[in-house]
Amino acid sequence: MALSFLLDPPLTADLRERIVRLWTDVTNAGGPIGFVAPVTVDDVRPMAEATFAGVEAGVDRLLVGMDGAEPVAVLFIVDNRFDLKAHWRVLKRVMVLPGSQGRGYGAALMREAEAVGRAMRLTGLQVTVRDGHGLDAFYAKLGYTETGRVPGALRVAPDDDRDELQMWLDLR
Repeated sequence: MALSFLLDPPLTADLRERIVRLWTDVTNAGGPIGFVAPVTVDDVRPMAEATFAGVEAGVDRLLVGMDGAEPVAVLFIVDNRFDLKAHWRVLKRVMVLPGSQGRGYGAALMREAEAVGRAMRLTGLQVTVRDGHGLDAFYAKLGYTETGRVPGALRVAPDDDRDELQMWLDLR
């Protein structure tokens, strides 16, 4: 089935729960989206609710990729909340359901986010990447370039610090 996209769908209790479960499943499969495995839905829920609050306030946007009736890909288009940066956004919590990976859903999600950014008349999109997962190569294939690196910024375990990379897609 082809992936379809919903921009800013109503954040019903069901959709919230499905996104929290997706976030948990992706994290537990090794996905670098704000946590280190293992996590439970109770671990993820507070950060998810804080993220949903930005969408509900109309400041941030939610993009959901649907495979039929199932949300399998999600990202948040987050406002910088700073007037001098109002012309670009940060993509956060980019995730694809582990069982759906390898089908091109991640690339499709990112292309749709680019289309949304262009429709919003943004000049660029930034994504932050935890080094060590090869995601910089994924984003590079989609036109993103590394614009910054903070060595050892992310401590994922004792004696395991990872670089944080900032990657940019120029929409001008």
